[in-house]
Amino acid sequence: MTHPQPDRAIALCGTEQLDVVGRTLRAGPMEVEFDNGQLRYLKVGGVEVLRGIGFLVRDENWGTYAPALSNLKIAQRADSFSVSFHAVCKRDDQEISYDAEIEGTREGNLSFTGTAVPKTEFLTARTGFVVLHPLRGVAGCPMEVEHVGGKVVSGKFPELVDPVQPVLNIRSLTHEVMPGLKATVRMEGDTFEMEDHRNWTDASFKTYVRPLALPWPYRLKAGEIVRQAIRMTLSGTAASTHGAGSSSGIEIRLGDVSKQTLPPLGLGMPAEEIEHSVRQLELLKLASPRFLICHFDPRRKHGADQLNGYRKLCEQSGAQCVLEVVVESVDDYAQELRQLSQAVKQSGLGLAAIAVCPVGDLKSVLPGGARPPAPPLSHLYRAARDAFPGIELGGGMFSFFTELNRKRVPAQLLDFVHNTTCGIVHAADDRSVMETLEALPYQVATARSFIGATAYRIGPSGIGCRDNPHGAAWTPNPANVRICLTKLDPRQRGLFAAAWTLGYVATLARAGVDAISLGAATGPLGIIHRKDEHTQPWYDGLKGSAVFPAFHVISGLTHGVGQKMVDVACSDSQKVQGLAYRGAKGVTLCLANVTADTQFVNLAGINGASFVGMLDEASFAKATTDPRGFQATRAPLEGKSITLSGYAVAFLSIDD
Repeated sequence: MTHPQPDRAIALCGTEQLDVVGRTLRAGPMEVEFDNGQLRYLKVGGVEVLRGIGFLVRDENWGTYAPALSNLKIAQRADSFSVSFHAVCKRDDQEISYDAEIEGTREGNLSFTGTAVPKTEFLTARTGFVVLHPLRGVAGCPMEVEHVGGKVVSGKFPELVDPVQPVLNIRSLTHEVMPGLKATVRMEGDTFEMEDHRNWTDASFKTYVRPLALPWPYRLKAGEIVRQAIRMTLSGTAASTHGAGSSSGIEIRLGDVSKQTLPPLGLGMPAEEIEHSVRQLELLKLASPRFLICHFDPRRKHGADQLNGYRKLCEQSGAQCVLEVVVESVDDYAQELRQLSQAVKQSGLGLAAIAVCPVGDLKSVLPGGARPPAPPLSHLYRAARDAFPGIELGGGMFSFFTELNRKRVPAQLLDFVHNTTCGIVHAADDRSVMETLEALPYQVATARSFIGATAYRIGPSGIGCRDNPHGAAWTPNPANVRICLTKLDPRQRGLFAAAWTLGYVATLARAGVDAISLGAATGPLGIIHRKDEHTQPWYDGLKGSAVFPAFHVISGLTHGVGQKMVDVACSDSQKVQGLAYRGAKGVTLCLANVTADTQFVNLAGINGASFVGMLDEASFAKATTDPRGFQATRAPLEGKSITLSGYAVAFLSIDD
């Protein structure tokens, strides 16, 4: 049966909501993008100085409001610009508005002022300015800090991910943009401090208003004025602006065969997805995950039914079972684990590994905050060893790297340490989500610095979050749009997730992670479609089984597990990500366009007959409704170049 192609927006991102790129403004040697009330990608001489400046309003669960702008005025002059607007953030029970003014001068300096007034009493975790410094040319490099009291000290931006705030009581920060040119960012109206945004896979250092040592959430009274300003000034001489780049495209060059092998790839298996996954067993077998991370939480009354379901899934799919156990008891944890061990034996479920995490460690703890009640981890791990003798034991966090970094576990007592990640903690636009790939190597290097030789596993991870450690629950998404901290991210159903997944696995594999798992087999975090209460455009009209594009990335890469990786050099990894491995008959090269724009890729170091399968807009309907037919379709590669449309993924087979 032939299915019509979906609209481009649905094929790419699973939502009809457009991800609009902002307007570029210029002032002297400086350029910056104005994007719905925020400034992004402030550059001088082609070098990124700041990743962003924004006046943000966050709710009590750290969700970020999308402001409704009005009275927007933008004036771009020959060598300067100005912007002003009114913004409103509201929900049924509370509302706040703010007025903003932005000025860019011929010297390349910038000011951004914001004045907020709550219309009602307003409950917020943070209201005010946030400044983002990028990672490239900044991480590990010198900075000069002026504190609120006027004292000036020299320091460095952290190289490894700092678990707490690297700098407190900030009035200004200065760093070198390029030889001979420095940028100073002055923050007025309150006390600012910095946190290492890489903890949440954001590709930036974030300097924000209101110290975390103060209580949150807090209430702003109706009519209470909040007035702040950010001023960026340049000192020195800027180099001439870089060109737009070569029109010949991006170069991908295959290098030597590495000593590293492609690590095992698995999928999460939430208990609520067991029956759905059983019904899609043939597709699960085609995806061929090496292991399933089977979640067990006694608070949710998990028991024999879930264990029997996991046994059936693992036996029939051929995947190993890693049982992920939430430990509920603070005092009787040993008995709780012994009872679980007996239940596992009675179910006949064979375990490759077990991972344990106390309930108290499921939620975030801010720097300086009290850790929730939990068993001593050394005692908990010993009890798990006793209850499950001979089974590999993992420990760490079932939440984000942030919690692992702040609540470091005794890794020497474990066979592996683990955490998950989420791509939409602080920002949900397409570029920010793809930029989270930049932070992953720093996370891995940081984890290695304190877990030593213990194996490191990451997942189940996805664009969306399976849980919100910073609030009561993940954010509902009835409108099927891009929002932070939701499980229902529409891009999971689009080509976007396929490109992101390839970039995610490639980045972590290069960094030496020992095992990687993605969100789930079915459901909102899955790679196989199932009917659900939430809207799934185009898929809702299908009658048979279907998969999401990311299915083919997982299915394609699992064939390479254990094979030696081949070095892939890319001239612009912010646009194209690549991963290659050598099999018995040749090299498999996977390429992903991680942008919405078409990319032209030149292939170097490739010899022998080459065949390509293209996962893109044109093949979307076939790839999702006839996955076996799509995977059997390969065409000869003509020439030494390839064109990747927005978020396309190419699978190249290079025969010896």
